[in-house]
Amino acid sequence: MGAHPYWYFVKYDPNKQKALDDLRKREFHAGRYNPVIPFLEFPIGPRSPAPGAQHGSIEEAMEDSDADGTRSILDIQTIADEPDFCVAAPLARDALESLYGTTEPTRQMIEENMDFLEDVDRGHCVYIVAYKNGAPDELFFAGYSFD
Repeated sequence: MGAHPYWYFVKYDPNKQKALDDLRKREFHAGRYNPVIPFLEFPIGPRSPAPGAQHGSIEEAMEDSDADGTRSILDIQTIADEPDFCVAAPLARDALESLYGTTEPTRQMIEENMDFLEDVDRGHCVYIVAYKNGAPDELFFAGYSFD
């Protein structure tokens, strides 16, 4: 089976680890992860299914999902400077320039061009700061599942 992409926008927080942790908790409590919902549809919005968590913790959900992973942000545990498994790393500045003509893309620019996903490995995640009126407004997390 091929890997599945996932992506999320969250309100900007300069503490990117806190933003990631809060997003993971939100999606866990909503039950938006494999095996509760085997294949999520993105983008996540107000009408997205939210059956509630079916496991006692994120760790239990990850164990139950086995080698497939949760096919969601739950697989990503930390922020780092370099790409790695279970890590969200910043999309490189040169990639931002190439894709968007700026290092400060807007949400609309990101939504209209996610070509960078072609270069994201399975089990990896990138993040981008989305700008509005010249100031950080949202964090965008995007990655690929393990399976």
